[in-house]
Amino acid sequence: MTMTRPNLQRYARLSVLVSLLVIGLKIGAYALTGSVGLLSDALESLTNVAAALIALIVLGVAVRPPDDEHNYGHDKAEYFASAAEGALILIAALSIGFSALDRLFNPHPLEQLDLGLAVSLLATLINGLTARTLAQVGKRHGSITLEADAKHLMTDVYTSLGVVVGLVLVALTGLLWLDSVVALLVALHIVASGAGLLHRSAHGMMDSALSAQDVQAVQSVLDSYAQRYAIQHHALRTRQAGPRKFISVHVLVPDAWTVKRGHDLLEQLEGDIRNSLGRDYVNVSTHLEPLNDPCSHRDSEL
Repeated sequence: MTMTRPNLQRYARLSVLVSLLVIGLKIGAYALTGSVGLLSDALESLTNVAAALIALIVLGVAVRPPDDEHNYGHDKAEYFASAAEGALILIAALSIGFSALDRLFNPHPLEQLDLGLAVSLLATLINGLTARTLAQVGKRHGSITLEADAKHLMTDVYTSLGVVVGLVLVALTGLLWLDSVVALLVALHIVASGAGLLHRSAHGMMDSALSAQDVQAVQSVLDSYAQRYAIQHHALRTRQAGPRKFISVHVLVPDAWTVKRGHDLLEQLEGDIRNSLGRDYVNVSTHLEPLNDPCSHRDSEL
């Protein structure tokens, strides 16, 4: 038994609208000041728009129910979105790096810093509030796409704050090269963020096991049943696909048990495992076997 997943596209639409608003503000800030730091900030925001559009499309796919061709649903589509976001972040970092290096060797005077910084800080505040909302919803519903989008926006927030600090230092010291150095540091920071998203997406697409905490919760339930009912278990396997958690296990019961008694026990066991993992989006499959049959132990290493 699994819970129907809510449609999260409205949050992706929010991200698209916010990204468009923010990029307009940042381009305006760059036009006012001529700062390569603010230009790098605007370039990263371009990837936010693309990432938000990808998230909007993918969330529409992920929410589809299982069908004849996809018996386990479409949740894994989210990993493609987070991988695309990771790649876009890396592309943005390269663009920022090239722009910063060019300006480092060819410095330009900056203008209207006060107004440009005010516009940039407004864009940063909007991004931060949106990122917080997406992160909370993504964590609540196990959506790696919304979590990736939130991380992308928070990267943008850190970028903007770093650029603002750099421009304040330029204004105080008159050292124009600080603007380029800050942009390069920003590029290095977001490379780490993009690489992290790509790593997480790859693990998801390769059916990685549940977290150690989740596996321990399942193991505790199984051990408690083994003590109470003198049964055994083996071949415990777990995997995660987006927000959904899949658990399969073989349960060995005394040979004299009736099919009904074994079935009733497994129904109870499956319910307790689901409850131990929060119940939502949890699929538990059990296989009943006689305890004293040698064949029952041949597949213990699955």
